[in-house]
Amino acid sequence: MTQGDAGRDDKIEIGQISDAILEKYNRPGPRYTSYPTAPVWTDDFGPDDFEQACAQAEAQGTPLSLYMHLPFCESLCLFCACNVSIQKNKSVGVPYLAALKREIQHMAGLASKKRPVQQFHWGGGTPTYFAPEQLEDLFGHTRERFTFAADAELGIEVDPRVTSLAHLETLRKLGFNRLSMGIQDFRPQVQKAIHRIQPYEMTRDLILAARAMGFQSINVDVIYGLPYQTGATFRETIAQVLTLEPDRVAMFSYAHVPWLRKQQGSFAAHLPEGREKFQIFRAGLEGFLNAGYVYIGMDHFARPGDELATAQRNRTLHRNFQGYTTKAGADLYGMGVSAISSIGDAYAQNRREVPAYEAAVTERGLATMRGYRLSADDRLRRAVIGRLLCHTVIPKSEIEREFSISFDDYFRAELERLEESRADGLVTLAPGEIRVTALGRIFIRNMAMVFDRYLQEQQMDKRPLFSKTL
Repeated sequence: MTQGDAGRDDKIEIGQISDAILEKYNRPGPRYTSYPTAPVWTDDFGPDDFEQACAQAEAQGTPLSLYMHLPFCESLCLFCACNVSIQKNKSVGVPYLAALKREIQHMAGLASKKRPVQQFHWGGGTPTYFAPEQLEDLFGHTRERFTFAADAELGIEVDPRVTSLAHLETLRKLGFNRLSMGIQDFRPQVQKAIHRIQPYEMTRDLILAARAMGFQSINVDVIYGLPYQTGATFRETIAQVLTLEPDRVAMFSYAHVPWLRKQQGSFAAHLPEGREKFQIFRAGLEGFLNAGYVYIGMDHFARPGDELATAQRNRTLHRNFQGYTTKAGADLYGMGVSAISSIGDAYAQNRREVPAYEAAVTERGLATMRGYRLSADDRLRRAVIGRLLCHTVIPKSEIEREFSISFDDYFRAELERLEESRADGLVTLAPGEIRVTALGRIFIRNMAMVFDRYLQEQQMDKRPLFSKTL
């Protein structure tokens, strides 16, 4: 199979991956939606620190990306590791929306209307848990306080099981142009095991309706490594997904962390592992590449004409807490329970429990519970890891100019560690660049881990903080 990489075709030889290589590289590691990763952040970073970071960003006048977390779901999907609140009684959402509107009001005071909103996203949970009129009210409250760019990307995560035509009509009227939805797997046995019954026809009908209304981009998620999956059955799911013609696909590895999410323990005995799980991954990778999708990296695929693919070719692709994005240079302001912000050289996260979040916002207007300020070394390593994950290449001269260092001297130890991956065929080490091979892109998280100065200490924890890389 072939796949484009910044203008060239590389052949990914899946058969080259031996059991020894799979065992060697398939180990816990971060997804690097930030660097340093969240376990490094500290509790002594509070609302005052957050406001200081916002003031510095305001002085810079950078554009904005807004994320709002709507955590409620009607039922629990057993595979889920997101921050969700399962509530059948929808009246609990009313005080939450009131608190969120207070936070939006406060946040708007920290970011002037001169700074355009380039990207806006509602995530969850299930944002369409709320009624269309509630979403319209929340969006109107936001739009009154921020200036949206004419070409702003407005996205929302929807669940086909609870999203109505009225939801879609309202969202489209408000200007939303991107929908993301979970599929995970279409096989009934798998859906039953993970407590998410979502027939193909239900998903298809929602996508057809959305396209008829003019939504510009439809993104779907699938997961490999779920209970009862096999390579053959996942290949059938991918074939069904391809009939839906999504613009982007996220193919996530199931993260089995029952010490963090107790509900996952219910199907531990039926999970594919090792080579079996790899064959499921292979079925997905081959399915999307053979259908013409571009392998963006890690777990993302896009049509060749999609903005993500274009940004990767142009080397303007960026990575943040929402995954891969084309909106580089924007400060991310997160609102809602557990939401994360990335503003300048600072990260901040809100309180994780709904009652604590609501109380903090009522008292202070903000709910910051922890955060982090990057050091000079952190900024340098963030740039290196970002280039690796987004573009699969690290041009040493770019890093040297930007940070006034000698790359080979600064990263001498890291280059020595990469020799092992070079011998395994995962990277090429040239005098002027480090480039991940087509085969190495499957283990690209491992290549990024080499540059993480905090990882060794984190890996000493008896319970892994991160999911396996494959």
